[in-house]
Amino acid sequence: MNRKSTIVVIDDHPLFRRGASQLIAMDNSLELVGEAAGGAEGIALLEDACPDLVLLDLNMKGMDGLETLQVIKQNKPDCRVVMLTVSDEQEDVVAALRLGADGYLLKDAEPEDVLASLKRAVEGRLVLDDRVFDYIALALRTEAVPRTPAEAALTRREHEILLLIAEGLSNKLIARDLEITENTVKVHVKHLLRKLNLRTRVEAAVWATKHE
Repeated sequence: MNRKSTIVVIDDHPLFRRGASQLIAMDNSLELVGEAAGGAEGIALLEDACPDLVLLDLNMKGMDGLETLQVIKQNKPDCRVVMLTVSDEQEDVVAALRLGADGYLLKDAEPEDVLASLKRAVEGRLVLDDRVFDYIALALRTEAVPRTPAEAALTRREHEILLLIAEGLSNKLIARDLEITENTVKVHVKHLLRKLNLRTRVEAAVWATKHE
């Protein structure tokens, strides 16, 4: 029997947590293993172990989603966190992704679309609601970034990895695909982000989509 992918939900609305639980229960490959009604409670829940995916709300009382995300990524940088929120404000989207969110989904999306995104996310893929994709591209336009891979002086391997990032693959999946170590992938990602003058792999994915 295949192991189920584990999910923790951090959201201060009981009704949404119940809805998320019901949605996750619809798929036999997913399992809800924990819930938290706020950021501090969620961080405490993740102290001992990290699930395959954390679903995190943005607008919460007390410790909000961005603060919570920052602490999670500081304490457990390999823990995958996807924002699931009502906010489609450009400022919120860009801030969350620059703090290391592995995806950004909107609560008003169709349940089957959210479920499909969760399944991609637990596989190690980047997930973005189509409505927020352009916000990231717009934010990049205001910054000094190269216009082509050649202008950025990317190596062949860096370019290969950039294209795989654009497909939504995590470092682990890229390493498996290219038959190199995950640490080697991390080094290449660090170098290509510096050359592109970008902060996150999400920005790199958007840049590649717009410039390839």
